[in-house]
Amino acid sequence: MATVSTGVAGQPSYTPNEPATSQYLEVSRVQPKQRVVENFRPMSVIVVGAGFSGIYCGIRIPERLRNVQLTIYEKNAGVGGTWYENRYPGCACDIPAHSYQYTFAPNPDWSQFYAPAAEIREYLESVVRRYSVDRFIKPLHKVIDARWIEDTSQWHVTIENLRTGEIIMDQADVVISARGTLNEMSWPDIPGVCDMKIPVMHSAAWNDSVDFKNKKIGVIGGGSSAIQIIPALRRVPGAHLSCFIRSKTWISRPFGDSVMKTLGIEISPEQRKLFATDPKHYLDFRTTIERDGNSMHHLTLKDSQSQRLARDDFTSLMREKLANKPHIFESLLPNFSVGCRRLTPGPGYLEALAEDNVDFINTPISKATDTGLVLQNGEEKELDILVCATGFQTSAPPPFLVTGKNGQTMQQKFDPYPETYLSLATDGFPNYFMMLGPNAAIGTGPLTTMIERTGDYIIKCIRKLQKENISSMDPKPVRVKDFSQVIEKYFKDTVYLDNCSSWYKSKGGKGDRITGVWPGSALHAMESLRSPRWEDFDYVYDGDKGGIESNRLAWLGNGWSIAQIDAGKGELAHFLQPGLIDIPAEPFPEDTLKFRQLPFSH
Repeated sequence: MATVSTGVAGQPSYTPNEPATSQYLEVSRVQPKQRVVENFRPMSVIVVGAGFSGIYCGIRIPERLRNVQLTIYEKNAGVGGTWYENRYPGCACDIPAHSYQYTFAPNPDWSQFYAPAAEIREYLESVVRRYSVDRFIKPLHKVIDARWIEDTSQWHVTIENLRTGEIIMDQADVVISARGTLNEMSWPDIPGVCDMKIPVMHSAAWNDSVDFKNKKIGVIGGGSSAIQIIPALRRVPGAHLSCFIRSKTWISRPFGDSVMKTLGIEISPEQRKLFATDPKHYLDFRTTIERDGNSMHHLTLKDSQSQRLARDDFTSLMREKLANKPHIFESLLPNFSVGCRRLTPGPGYLEALAEDNVDFINTPISKATDTGLVLQNGEEKELDILVCATGFQTSAPPPFLVTGKNGQTMQQKFDPYPETYLSLATDGFPNYFMMLGPNAAIGTGPLTTMIERTGDYIIKCIRKLQKENISSMDPKPVRVKDFSQVIEKYFKDTVYLDNCSSWYKSKGGKGDRITGVWPGSALHAMESLRSPRWEDFDYVYDGDKGGIESNRLAWLGNGWSIAQIDAGKGELAHFLQPGLIDIPAEPFPEDTLKFRQLPFSH
């Protein structure tokens, strides 16, 4: 305890080299006689989903806000979202793993340049444990309905406990949809496929009990999942694959291949040890990868030089790898621009299609029998197992009913296509925010950093609701229309509207509206979400509903800082602490000399 004495002004003082916890300081924290007004009113927040986005909310909300009751409902038995659900052979991240992680929780121990799904799931589980996010998560709880109640300015949320079947009613001031885009399985529209007598599985609901050895395996699909599954199943002893692929797609060189050439796909224990023991070396490595990713944005511009070079390069790559089976090359080679569909590197995919135990079939399927698939030309393919790598339903509204103001549902609001404000909110749905909502994905650059920036933005909104006694906020309809016009104008000059089927587009990938990706680069998105434009929102203040305007400055409280009242709530000299001081940069000597020579310097 510091030594207390009497200063010249008759006021107590303490020895400065002692900790700032003196008796005087402790007494001073309880001096106000009136009730202390807490500037952050209690609020409840429900987060839907415990994948990358939901976990981030579970870290930052308790860190940056107080008086918040947080609940994260997760329909699966564990965390990870898509990385919990997708466990098929070969499942991995198709961008460099050292980019696909939280900026504040870098993992130096990725075993491969493209991390396997199991490692990503383990990474997310480790982050949950490290930050105790699990105290907020309720697994096997599926949200089935959310309804805005205008009178109380709250969301009434209905949840099903998948373990017991119990229906639970919950209420929240704020709902954050962190459910992601690609999590509702899409099955092939083939008559009879649901009645087949052989094992049938979706890539996102893998059946680990099925033995693939010495089996005739059918794989339907030509997207990202199939591109990873086919090389893995091709290597199963005695397996023979019939690959039903009708969609054309570009197979690119590996993302970050300039870095990978020196590192390799498999990362050696020595290299991982170096990453772990030399933080600067690891940061430099991560920086190189991110610079590489963020330098590719011009590839998305129609008729750009980068687009032409990429098209020539990838055409040459695909022709070379399919030299033994040129008919496959002709069937797969797209007539649309590189990047119109999600670009996939697919290590080993083209090589697998050229193997003797793999049949490439691009004839349409007419129906399924008990044990096979019948093609439109009448040919029947007998199978022992059928794998449907047919992706996900990519409609913008969530699969559960969301009802906003005046009884409007989000399904109605987003018909014929979704319109939002900066991809994270929409008018008519107060206090409802979206992580990775419509137009939030990134064509090039780091998706996980976009998740972080969106979460930070939403937390600032919650703080405003708390601090300023605001009952509800939602974006102004005119600002939603403005963002919609920005989207429409921007994509006219990009490759995304080319003639391809893509989950980036409305109407199940066949529409003329881009609803999947942000209208700009990843860096552009980060800058756009840096600081909220509060003037773009409509607000209802607590107390306004009676027709009398409440005091808009009531958040000023009673003149005391909470740090002066409660020792555990803040530092009395926070403005001197390292990292909190905004230190101006000093000019270089030569710059100073130039400045002094200017006529106005004196």
